[in-house]
Amino acid sequence: MEFNLETSLVLITITLTGLTAGLCFTWTNAITPGIGQLDDIGYLQAFQQMNKAIINPTFIIIFFGPFVSNMILIYLKYQNLDKSFWLFVAAAALFILGVAFVTVFKNVPLNEILDKTDLASATTEELKVLRQKFENPWKQWHLVRTISSITSFVLLLIGLLLTNQSS
Repeated sequence: MEFNLETSLVLITITLTGLTAGLCFTWTNAITPGIGQLDDIGYLQAFQQMNKAIINPTFIIIFFGPFVSNMILIYLKYQNLDKSFWLFVAAAALFILGVAFVTVFKNVPLNEILDKTDLASATTEELKVLRQKFENPWKQWHLVRTISSITSFVLLLIGLLLTNQSS
C-alpha cells in the first residue's frame, strides 16, 4: 500500500465512518430499546438529556467528519480513477444522504420538538402524545442512519482492498 494523501484520507474516512456506524449501532441495539422500557416522562427526560450531552466537539468530528472527508476523497479519487472509484462514490452517497441528511432533516427536527417541550409542566396525556409523535419516527430514521453508516463503512473497506489490488 502506497502511503500518500489519498491513502491517508481513505483511512481517516474509514475510521470516522466506522466510529459513526458503531455509535449508530449502539443506539439502535441498546440505547433506544433500553430507554424504551421507561415510562413516558422517564423516556422523554432521558432523551432530552442525551440530546444535550451528545452535542460536543468529539461527536461533531466523528459524526460529521465523514461528510467532509468523503467529499475530498471523491475529488481525489476522480483525479486518479481506478476500479474502486464507484465504491467510494456509493459509500459517500450513502453516508451523505443516509446519515448526514437524515440527521439534519429528520432526527434533529424531532430532537428540537422534544427540546422545546417543558416536560415538568406537561400533563400525562401531553407526554403520551409527545412520545407517540417522537419515538417511532425517530427510531425509524435512526435505523436508516445505522444501515447507511454500516453499509458505507463496508463499501469503504472494499474500496480500500480494490485500491490495493490496483497498486
